[in-house]
Amino acid sequence: MEKQQARKAALADRLRAKAFGITPENVDEVIERRSHLLKSVLPAFSQLCQTTLQIEPKEMLQVLWDLWLPLGIKLASQRQQLKRPLIQGILGGQGTGKTTMSKVLSLILDQLGYRTVSLSLDDLYKTYSDRLLLTQQDPRLIWRGPPGTHDVDLGLNVLDQIRQLQNPVMVPRFDKSACGGAGDRTTSEIVTGVDIVLFEGWFVGVQPINADIFDTAPPPIVTDEDKAFARDMNCRLHDYLPLWERLDSLIVLYPTDYRCSLEWRKQAEQQMIATGKSGMSNAEIERFVNYFWRSLHPELFIKPLVKDATVVDLVIEIHADHSFGEVYCGLIRNS
Repeated sequence: MEKQQARKAALADRLRAKAFGITPENVDEVIERRSHLLKSVLPAFSQLCQTTLQIEPKEMLQVLWDLWLPLGIKLASQRQQLKRPLIQGILGGQGTGKTTMSKVLSLILDQLGYRTVSLSLDDLYKTYSDRLLLTQQDPRLIWRGPPGTHDVDLGLNVLDQIRQLQNPVMVPRFDKSACGGAGDRTTSEIVTGVDIVLFEGWFVGVQPINADIFDTAPPPIVTDEDKAFARDMNCRLHDYLPLWERLDSLIVLYPTDYRCSLEWRKQAEQQMIATGKSGMSNAEIERFVNYFWRSLHPELFIKPLVKDATVVDLVIEIHADHSFGEVYCGLIRNS
């Protein structure tokens, strides 16, 4: 009976079934494989939930079954077909769960025998001293994060070394707490035998758009200065295109309402303050988030992207309560 229910559930959501390649013909085999993987991954997953995520494992079991396990299997199969390391892009704004997803996928892929390394766009920030120079050149770059604050060549170098099976590879790491919270490079991680790179960030894979669109941009792009800043950031995106070309596939974690990220940030800061750490006030958070929306507004850059099947392979919708909504795929890109 249980198997019958699992079968029915796996085929009920047509978009998700299509995204994960589930058909009436292979559904039994899919469930069998997933059940087997669930058993082997459960001890490590439970530990991750309790120690890192601070969530009861049973609260996450449905998401593990419906989303993370089939996604892990999909990535393993893509890696197998490529016959070289897979570079998987993960695009998601603040609070969409990029880091959590990367941790869970690494654990699943490890069980499947694939060595995974996570690389964040944050790891590619220019050094503290380089960013000081950058702020002198362009005082509008008051925070790290927007296009122009990263070392694109460093990213290209790392991804190319991994793709070309070079060993070992020095993966850059960034310490956000260094230099009084301004952040700086820290010791690189030495990795060998990488099969899959999970490359995540708040604008990984984002494409430049037509500059005329900024004439009628949504708030907080209001003043002429705002529009000029948005246009300049859009222009700087061109420098990142060689990096996006290294992606074999792109997953978008897509909030059904982009404004959720502001609330999520407030919740995260309040939780931090509750544990005795210092955090931003609500006014500071709004200033911070608005700054990022002025540089690359989600409505202008992310919304059209999820409809572009030539760029995006998988879209995972996220509701205001952090639960997952629809999961659907774009076209599989030729690699």
